[in-house]
Amino acid sequence: MKRPVSPLPQRNGLDAARVRLPMDGTWTTVRDHLVHRLHRLEPARIDEMVAAGRFVTANGPVTPDTPYVPGDFVWFHRDLPQEVPVPFDIGIVYRDDDLVVADKPHFLATIPRGKHVMQTALVRLRDELGLPELSPVHRLDRVTAGLLMFTVRRQLRGPYQNLFRDRAVHKEYEAIAPYDPELTLPRTVRSRIVKRREVVTAEEVPGEPNAETYVELLEHRDGLGRYRLVPATGRTHQLRVHLASLGVPIVGDSFYPVTYETALDDFRNPLQLLAKVLEFIDPLTGERRRFESRRTLSAWPG
Repeated sequence: MKRPVSPLPQRNGLDAARVRLPMDGTWTTVRDHLVHRLHRLEPARIDEMVAAGRFVTANGPVTPDTPYVPGDFVWFHRDLPQEVPVPFDIGIVYRDDDLVVADKPHFLATIPRGKHVMQTALVRLRDELGLPELSPVHRLDRVTAGLLMFTVRRQLRGPYQNLFRDRAVHKEYEAIAPYDPELTLPRTVRSRIVKRREVVTAEEVPGEPNAETYVELLEHRDGLGRYRLVPATGRTHQLRVHLASLGVPIVGDSFYPVTYETALDDFRNPLQLLAKVLEFIDPLTGERRRFESRRTLSAWPG
């Protein structure tokens, strides 16, 4: 089924949200269904948005009396949350007509979600670069800095996403963590990592390994080590979990081994984890591509 085209243009780099009216719905009006469906909005706020023409179908703005038609689509722009500005620039490592490879700073989420909408790499880059169809092909945690790849046009996204799905991208990370002279490195860490939806942290559990990371110590000084990490898999928080399990948790990690709260406007202690290298065979041109972050980690100056 072809994706319906939104009658609403982007606003602030954001696509309009889309709601499909259920085929088995018994509501009299579209407004009544929206009150039922959008439970995070008060009915009075929905009525304000209807009056302002904020909800739109393919036939025009929704009115209080617009009849409910099963299978129809409704588009609207969500109210934006109050956000703390992330005071760091996004670097651009590479740009052509197909790809943008960004150098994301710490504290910036990849895509809009929850409390982070405008202050995300996707929305900021769409605005800064004037590329309304820019789409990420993978993600980085908000607290992780480094390389993040986007396609310039949506139709190119699939082939590049498949590279990550099929583990055809060589990824290298750099981390700063305590130095332990008793820890034998390099080594490959394998374990089973589980991330439950309702819990913010992941955990290692008994069972068949589903996560693998090569860990190498590059150098050490003043009680800290600079580590090269090469993940063969991409489990949630995998690198953070594996270094913590080795007894050398990453500097600035507020989740592992102990979880503690950090205010959204506190930028003083970034997680010392950097997505350093992306390397792959381009699925469109067959060319070997290698990109390297220009960022450095603050816990390892010089």
